[in-house]
Amino acid sequence: MTRHLSHLFRLLPLAAMASAAGAAPVPRAPLPAGTHATLAILETTDLHANVVGYDYFKLAADPSLGLDRTATLIAQARRDFPNTVLLDNGDTIQGSALGDYQAVVAPVKCGELLGIHKVMKRLGYDGGGVGNHDFNYGLGFLGQVTGNRFDVPGVPRSQKPCAGPGFPIVLANVVSVRTHQPLFAPYRIIEKRVHAEDAAGKPVEATVKVGIIGFTTPTILSWDKRWLEGRVTTEGVVETARRYIPEMRRKGADVIVAISHGGLDASPYSPTMENGNYYLAQVPGIDALLLGHAHQQFPNPTSTVAQFNLPNVDKARGTVFGVPTVMASLWGKNLGVIRFDLRHDGKGWTIARDNTVVETRATQRADKSYVAADPAVLDLVRAEHEATIRYVKTPVGSTDFRMSTYFADVGDPSAIQPVNAAQADYVRAYVKANLPQYANLPVLSVSAAFKAGAAGPGDYTDVAPGSLALNNAADLYLYPNSLYAVNVDGAALTAWLEKAAHRFNTIDPARAEPQELVNGGFPSYNFDTVTDADLHYEIDVTRPPGQRIRNLTWQGKPVASGQAFLVATNNYRASGGGNFPGLDGSKTVLASPDANRDVLIAWIRAHKRLTRAADGAARSWRFTPVTTAGPVVFHAPPGKLDLARAAGIDNVTEVRADDGQGKGIALYAVDLSK
Repeated sequence: MTRHLSHLFRLLPLAAMASAAGAAPVPRAPLPAGTHATLAILETTDLHANVVGYDYFKLAADPSLGLDRTATLIAQARRDFPNTVLLDNGDTIQGSALGDYQAVVAPVKCGELLGIHKVMKRLGYDGGGVGNHDFNYGLGFLGQVTGNRFDVPGVPRSQKPCAGPGFPIVLANVVSVRTHQPLFAPYRIIEKRVHAEDAAGKPVEATVKVGIIGFTTPTILSWDKRWLEGRVTTEGVVETARRYIPEMRRKGADVIVAISHGGLDASPYSPTMENGNYYLAQVPGIDALLLGHAHQQFPNPTSTVAQFNLPNVDKARGTVFGVPTVMASLWGKNLGVIRFDLRHDGKGWTIARDNTVVETRATQRADKSYVAADPAVLDLVRAEHEATIRYVKTPVGSTDFRMSTYFADVGDPSAIQPVNAAQADYVRAYVKANLPQYANLPVLSVSAAFKAGAAGPGDYTDVAPGSLALNNAADLYLYPNSLYAVNVDGAALTAWLEKAAHRFNTIDPARAEPQELVNGGFPSYNFDTVTDADLHYEIDVTRPPGQRIRNLTWQGKPVASGQAFLVATNNYRASGGGNFPGLDGSKTVLASPDANRDVLIAWIRAHKRLTRAADGAARSWRFTPVTTAGPVVFHAPPGKLDLARAAGIDNVTEVRADDGQGKGIALYAVDLSK
């Protein structure tokens, strides 16, 4: 059977069928020395349930995302390479309104497939890993949709496995506390039938045993504590790899691919570190390393991301300590490719290391156009797609002002204040009814701009004045977190705000050259801000991180280090997400069963009509005034200056409508003296 696909959804490739769960192994024929073959490992990662190129928040097509366009790249790669292994790195089932709809609103039944899995099955994926966000809906749901029956406390086991995605999912470093065994199969060895040539150039059929082993970031125990505590534990990626990789070799793996949902970090190794793959790459026996989680592109010679500019990381060739490594961005924007030249010596396969090529292929072409979407993808999930659109159009209220995050980094609270107000009101009501011991404590709330341009000019929250529907609430609060509240003192609150202020680079007032305000390596979702008329503080960006919060006051008086507050937040932050000092779960006084987004929706319904004066103008923080010799600049889509003015931000100017990066982003400047 040929690997050329004239149509995406014709028959599955033979190799894909051979890799499916339960497929009989293909017998290995003796091969003469000198036989050689090309094998390309293809990676998708962080798809986040973006099946088709559609933004459910804006109710509009979005060609910059979606597995429907990645499918075109996959088909092209299969035309380019005679042999491919298609793998996914995780964060697959959560992240879009479609994902939420199928998990929470109208959960798929045991015999049904998620929309994303329908497409992946038909695309012929050979295997996949598990990301941190795949745990967001709980172990029961994750087990169901992956076709697993987890033996863990508190999770009912079905009599038989439910429908799975049709390919093996591997995860080695998450372990059941009951069985002390990995939650998923730690690894699989896929017997891949390949087209090869003998030493004389004659075509021959051969088999390559491709071992895949999966890892996820151990920080899931903090981030999804409500689902995982008392049920599973995690192990370090290095220790786990050292245990299983020799076993995989003994069982005949010719090529070993580590599918690890995390990035790179050269900090001293810890079994609980979020991004341990700098050390995983140093474990002997790994032939290819697939990364994810960080939503970045690797290799990328021009990348300024700190994790790709570490010793022994070659961001041009795509290696980490010599191991071919790829990270295919997010949302289906890229396809990762690691091409191996395999040689057989009559006894086994070896990799011609010098001939290995690592690359990413983008759905956006050099001229800014996009590859065509395969229409068969939408055809396959049309019912789920249209049901999601109907759902997110459900009206909940109205607003007289535009809520956006284009200028959240310079103080616009319009998209953050409604979230904070909803969270704070919920906590106040809960405390009054259930926690009288905290009744006299001030209640604050923090939230962040979850969408602030990291994925391009369309990656901003932008809710127009007028009717508010569920899709708008989902745009304001992107993640399926649960509302938590923590009890902190003034010193801890200051430390919290200091950590959030890492969002900014340190500005030298004497420097005449332009200086970037925003630290792109610090995610916008970690820039927690307060929007409360009684709390005020300054951020001094001329001072180093950790020393920036000034003049923190509550009701006009300096906040004392021992002054107590309740702070409304989410389970991710309260349980240690983002590594904020003091937030490790021990300060939690309210672990609500209600999702932050549902709390926001209920609040909008109760208020009916939002106004800027009451709901979008409470700005708690400002930059400490300072005159700089040169411009301090940041980036946002062009032509949005009127939104800054409407939010009362009059110290921002648009410098150029095109910042020169070719991504449709403008260059703005902020005058810190005002």
